[in-house]
Amino acid sequence: MGFGQFLAAPEQKVTIVTYRDIFQSAVMEEGRFSEEYLKLSAVIKMDAADIKKLGVKEGDTVVVKNNDNNGKVVVRVENSGYDASHSEIAYMPNSPWSNALVSADTGGSGVPQYKKIEATVSSAKGESVTTIGF
Repeated sequence: MGFGQFLAAPEQKVTIVTYRDIFQSAVMEEGRFSEEYLKLSAVIKMDAADIKKLGVKEGDTVVVKNNDNNGKVVVRVENSGYDASHSEIAYMPNSPWSNALVSADTGGSGVPQYKKIEATVSSAKGESVTTIGF
């Protein structure tokens, strides 16, 4: 029994901005349940410094939980590829994985916040990407 088992995994608070991806859209036409759709859709893109703070590598799985504690998914993490730092801002393509994180609280407007999701990201070492199914 090591001391490390008592330490909480590092977490990173982020604001997720969702976007449409042309490559994901093209693959979706072939099938929403394909491996390629999963690869392009079940992903969160983060600043390189934020990925490092989490102690994970690009391609590893992470748990993303919205701050209302009612949405949680496991997705792969990727570097956003932006040269300019954007700490605490993350990006996810519009997909069932990002939709699972949308808060039910609409602030009285009746319109969910699809473009600005407050969430927490942590390592999901050894976990598989959340599957979708009907």
